[in-house]
Amino acid sequence: MTDLTTTYMGMTLKNPIVPSASPLSYTLAGMRQLEDAGAAAVVMHSLFEEQILQESHHLDHYLHYGIESYAEALNYFPEQSSYSIGPDEYLNLIAAAQRALDIPIIASLNGVSSGGWVKYAQYIEQAGADGLELNIYYIPTDPAMTGAAVEEMYVNVVRDVRQSISIPLAVKISPYFSATANICYRLAAHGANALVLFNRFYQPDFDLEQLEVAPHLVLSTPFAMRVALRWVAILYGRVQADYAITNGVRSSVDVLKAIMAGANVAMMASELLEHGLRRIGEIEQEMRAWMEAHEYESVQMMRGSMSQQHVAEPAAFERANYMKVLRSWRPDPAGVLF
Repeated sequence: MTDLTTTYMGMTLKNPIVPSASPLSYTLAGMRQLEDAGAAAVVMHSLFEEQILQESHHLDHYLHYGIESYAEALNYFPEQSSYSIGPDEYLNLIAAAQRALDIPIIASLNGVSSGGWVKYAQYIEQAGADGLELNIYYIPTDPAMTGAAVEEMYVNVVRDVRQSISIPLAVKISPYFSATANICYRLAAHGANALVLFNRFYQPDFDLEQLEVAPHLVLSTPFAMRVALRWVAILYGRVQADYAITNGVRSSVDVLKAIMAGANVAMMASELLEHGLRRIGEIEQEMRAWMEAHEYESVQMMRGSMSQQHVAEPAAFERANYMKVLRSWRPDPAGVLF
């Protein structure tokens, strides 16, 4: 029988299909359903830096509100910094999932600074998470901030968190770097066990009736996967890390492409949100059928077979492909452009 087993961050997974951080993992019941549907592991919904800061500020306010009414009240409470502040529910959910599920639980932290992450990474490890995914989501809007400064911030976050925990660490980044290969190399060199390519920078929309900037979530399409597919294929064998492709993974074909590029796992959310958790089992069956038809005995045998190191035309991933794509366009036979 075709072997779909893969490895990711030192963990052995029964298949390469991993639900990414989404509302599907908000509850223990939701994560149980993902496991029952065939997910090999689950990335929990993200704990955001803003949530941690907000809870800290709220508690600080209530601890200090009115304490100067009486002189002796100044000694009732220690300073906020001495408290273990934070979304306890998230940590409790990790502990509950660890007790109830058999698949690996990967927690997710979404933010940009080192300070709070070091502490909460430690809490997450203590709660029993099998791994931690850092989703570094940062939009540099300061014209004085250089690209080098942005990259250094990313590296510092990974270095500081890596030094504070022993569980496997994945880093989810955006594709908007001038030297993607170099930043991936540096992140791996500073302790990232896996690289998740790529997170989505959600773009705001304009509400012309209310004259407001409005959030507008659009589910991903398979086309969105191509950027990650290209970079995993380029980095495979060059930067020593495990790889996850996310954003645009919708079908068994997408998962197979991800593995052939060099990814260890393919992460999906939009497909499951739109068409239900049954898609995990369907995709697994379709993968087995395709692999048997093409005489692939295992995922390991297939992994990296379409990476830049192994294809007949390595330049297809670089500038030569740009020229080839432009020349491939042909007008509509009927002469209709629109």
